[in-house]
Amino acid sequence: MTAELSRIKSEPREPLASEVSRRLIDYLMSGEVAPGERIPSERQLTEMLGVNRPTVREAIKSLGFLGLVEIRQSSGTYFRGPDSDVLYRLFELGLVLGERGSRDLLRARAELEALVAGMAAEAADDSGVERLSARLDTMRTCADADFAEADMAFHETVAELCGNVVLRDMLKGLRAMIQRGWIERVEPTRSRQVAYDDHVPILEAITRRDAEAARRAMAAHMEGATARLLAALESEAD
Repeated sequence: MTAELSRIKSEPREPLASEVSRRLIDYLMSGEVAPGERIPSERQLTEMLGVNRPTVREAIKSLGFLGLVEIRQSSGTYFRGPDSDVLYRLFELGLVLGERGSRDLLRARAELEALVAGMAAEAADDSGVERLSARLDTMRTCADADFAEADMAFHETVAELCGNVVLRDMLKGLRAMIQRGWIERVEPTRSRQVAYDDHVPILEAITRRDAEAARRAMAAHMEGATARLLAALESEAD
């Protein structure tokens, strides 16, 4: 393994085991540890982090409970890899993903949304287009407090129309993580009219069954949305 874990030098503002858990999550998510690979032993982690062994043991048990690692008796602790359920639980607890991982998450969502929009334009039938049009109407007429939910419903319907359940479910998981992580902070500063206007060309392209136009329209919308969310991420980091 080439990734390194540095010693915890300052007094943490949270329980020490939680700080150790965060360090281990960053380490495991760095890309240096492959799924199925054994992580350093408790003794090694104790030396690397400069904390006592019971604290390391407690942190590892927490990661085992979350499903991020597998603890094998007499063998060691192994990185299971981050499936969508694990990522969701970690994100819920504020333990993931770090700045790089957060940026990658947002960009992955943007790319998938554009791909799915193009597929929806190719696969949607008349009833599907009517459902999507109804979602856009709801965005236009709903109360301000309901706009975020209406926005999400529009995107969910686009994903349903694409005809690929794997992509639909992947996007659902990504949206759920982003919703919990950023949307509540960004929403008050977002222009509702701009957000609504972004969705109009998406519907129009899908209605015309123009896959390329649908991808472009969704990509343009996601560019602005991603920029807002990244600004929120940078603001929090500051």
